[in-house]
Amino acid sequence: MTTNTPPEEPVLLVHAYLDGELDPANALAIERRIAADPALAAELARAGALRGVLRKRLPVQAPPPHLRARIDAALGLTRTDTAPSWRALAASVALAAVLASGSTFLALRPTPDDRAAAAIVAGHMRALMASQPTDVVSSDRHAVKPWFNGRIPQAPRIIDLAQDGFVLVGGRIDMIGSTPVPTLVYRIRQHLISLVAVPAANRADAAIARGSLNGYNLIDWSENGVTYWAVSDLGASELEKFATLFRTARPDG
Repeated sequence: MTTNTPPEEPVLLVHAYLDGELDPANALAIERRIAADPALAAELARAGALRGVLRKRLPVQAPPPHLRARIDAALGLTRTDTAPSWRALAASVALAAVLASGSTFLALRPTPDDRAAAAIVAGHMRALMASQPTDVVSSDRHAVKPWFNGRIPQAPRIIDLAQDGFVLVGGRIDMIGSTPVPTLVYRIRQHLISLVAVPAANRADAAIARGSLNGYNLIDWSENGVTYWAVSDLGASELEKFATLFRTARPDG
């Protein structure tokens, strides 16, 4: 794509940007649109998550050694042909279409955790682009926790970690699908951490696990019917330290 005017369909432009198909002028234009439009930022995060799922779950593999012979036999072809016939070309196209459709099906059906991770990273990105990353601003947990009452079914657990360098900034409500979830925001130096508490009544307790998405580090764990997700551009080891401190702290009052 080399035109100077970006296409009218912004979602297609976001995908072209992610795939590196835009020239510098159009890439700069869509970067500005993404920064100004939370919906486009969410689409960029979602598309990046799907790309990660595809690369992780569908690694490139060599075809089985006898696959070509089986295809030829099924189509009545012989291997004595010195040049591909139209039937051989049709078989190749058909095989490519089947493999591509299967890959697309898997890529478009990520697991619930994949969808949650994409939504959480998108919410963190929107917060970073906003003038204020929280809906309620306070370093006092006793001021932040009551703010959630009446907005979500249950206020989140809030821990004061200021003495460890992680200062509470405030809180906001994010969406995972159609479910509103509480998000706490902490700051350490110039880095913000979004800590999202997702109800998971039927999920067993799980230890801390690391991950990354779209350049952001992710830490998640489950306890007492809640799955916690911490996302930040903070280094993975320091983000895990935050998660460990939060998880092992005494319950808030």
